[in-house]
Amino acid sequence: MSVFAKASAKRSARAAWTGLAIAGVSTLLLTACAQGGTPPAETETPTGDAGDALPIAEGERDLALKLGTILPQSGTLAFLGPPEEAGVQLGADDVNGADSGLAVEVVYRDSGDTTTDIATVSVTDLLSQDVSAIIGAASSGVSKTVIDQIVAAGVVQFSPANTSADFTTYNDNNLYWRTAPSDVLQGEVLGNTIADDGNATLGMIVLNDAYGTGLAEFTKTAFEAAGGEVVAEALFNEGDSSFDSQIAEVTAANPDAIALITFDQSKIITPALVGSGFPGDKLYFVDGNLFDYSADFAPGLITGAKGTLPGLDVGTLGDFTDRLLTVDPALTDYSYAAESYDAVTLIALAAYAANSTDGAEIAKYLRQVSGGSGEGEKVSTFEEGVALLAEGQQIDYDGPSGPITFDENGDPTEATIGIFQFADDNTYSRIGDG
Repeated sequence: MSVFAKASAKRSARAAWTGLAIAGVSTLLLTACAQGGTPPAETETPTGDAGDALPIAEGERDLALKLGTILPQSGTLAFLGPPEEAGVQLGADDVNGADSGLAVEVVYRDSGDTTTDIATVSVTDLLSQDVSAIIGAASSGVSKTVIDQIVAAGVVQFSPANTSADFTTYNDNNLYWRTAPSDVLQGEVLGNTIADDGNATLGMIVLNDAYGTGLAEFTKTAFEAAGGEVVAEALFNEGDSSFDSQIAEVTAANPDAIALITFDQSKIITPALVGSGFPGDKLYFVDGNLFDYSADFAPGLITGAKGTLPGLDVGTLGDFTDRLLTVDPALTDYSYAAESYDAVTLIALAAYAANSTDGAEIAKYLRQVSGGSGEGEKVSTFEEGVALLAEGQQIDYDGPSGPITFDENGDPTEATIGIFQFADDNTYSRIGDG
């Protein structure tokens, strides 16, 4: 079993979103490999390759599409909730504004984290309301607690932020999809970035769940392939509040750099690490903990530290971020907002193509409308897409998160990983793409 990540040539995003060239797009070539969890299972592929697309359903549309969300309003990923929910709402607004005969209603619920049973309660509530699809969770660990329940109900689960490689071959009956790339790619970019910075040895403090251990494995593989050595890897569990033993274990190995593969536990771990004498500029963060620490840390604590985060540079997204602020004026972080927007848009386009709000029927068309099959015409908005679908034409949707192009496992085959660096005020900015 193997997983390969291969860089593709630069390509441009649709003018409606960026008007600019997007650099650093990478193509993931994923083969069947799961890191623990449910054993690999064959996944039905109803749309097949490019020549095997389903015909677009005929007839007028009068569809009421109800979507639910299980995004983090509480817990260790709560900072991701506002941008993700804003992306969902903006997507729904754009679908409803197209006057296509398809109307979206969204029911928002909390996912919590893996220390609570909030996600299960939320999913049970949403399923009782006959939703066609559930967007979320953000946490791969949380998604693992509810995916079987959602799949058994015949409902689409669509995550904008799950990155665990376990989902690639999960036995999901073709109902699980995501716009976030597998950690295969983020791990490669993170490991190579750490090596490229001249570090020969690496320690890691890792959340012991599907997200943390998977990303750590791919980071280690890339770092060691570049000639480095991982000298310590200390695990902790969700809900832990003291990390003294993990910090002692990793610093005792005297690594050149330390990667923090955590959620908001980094707010405790980081000052403790630096307080123990480890240099703040030798810390590396990931998507689960890359956020504004200006209110949490003393100025200069992590100046020069770096991190990685999937997604395009928000500076290339034209008016998309401005439009998000009309939904939530308090937004200061846009992580996974574009992926959430695209989740809504793709679900709506698939429902329109199927002329159905049944979850299984929507799932049959998701790969197709993303350009993974059907050899469709490029579109960058829901309105453009339904105009062609209404004529029976195939489409290939690329939205503000960039090119998507689902493979047969419901994974995006193209993605961009940003590389970021922290300034003296403990805020971060993009310095490149991996």
